[in-house]
Amino acid sequence: MARYKGPKCRLCRREGAKLYLKGIRCEGEKCALSNRQQAPGQHGNRRRQTRSDYGKQLREKQKAKRIYGILEKQFRRYVREAMKSKGITGETLVQRLESRLDNIVYRGGFAVSRAQARQYIGSEYFTLNGRKVKTPSVNLKVGDIIKPENFDKLHLREGFVLPDWLKANVKEKHIMLSRIPVTDDFQEKLFDVQSIIEFYSR
Repeated sequence: MARYKGPKCRLCRREGAKLYLKGIRCEGEKCALSNRQQAPGQHGNRRRQTRSDYGKQLREKQKAKRIYGILEKQFRRYVREAMKSKGITGETLVQRLESRLDNIVYRGGFAVSRAQARQYIGSEYFTLNGRKVKTPSVNLKVGDIIKPENFDKLHLREGFVLPDWLKANVKEKHIMLSRIPVTDDFQEKLFDVQSIIEFYSR
């Protein structure tokens, strides 16, 4: 499974925004973006030039890819599928990204970051509808149930709020995708979906 293996704080500095790739570290004093706001590299401390429309769209696309830990080929496929489907293209794209197994594990508080969630899934720490699964990119459907095999092996996420489109069963210790999320469910606007659609529509 291909993935980015370089320094994650470098990605936040490149985009000039917190992408929350390292969990609680991004919210504390050790956040690299708070200490070094310039872009990485030899010329990172130069004044940022005014970007063209293409440059702005490119950066929004890069933000989304890095937040969800997806490489270009797979991300492009998500966009193409969203364009061909019925409904609002931007909302469909976000739904496909949010319904990935690794994102659900992260949103459910079982991991401090999506990268850690992918590591857990690859180690078969979770079951999907009673069966072990090790593919982070699996898209869940309404009614699917995710359950950890052993809570002792997990580094649970602290201080999170369970989204309305997920339902937790404390007694059975699992979470269920109760409905497909919509745009209004996401208060944080980490990237502009419309700019991403315009980038791939060229």
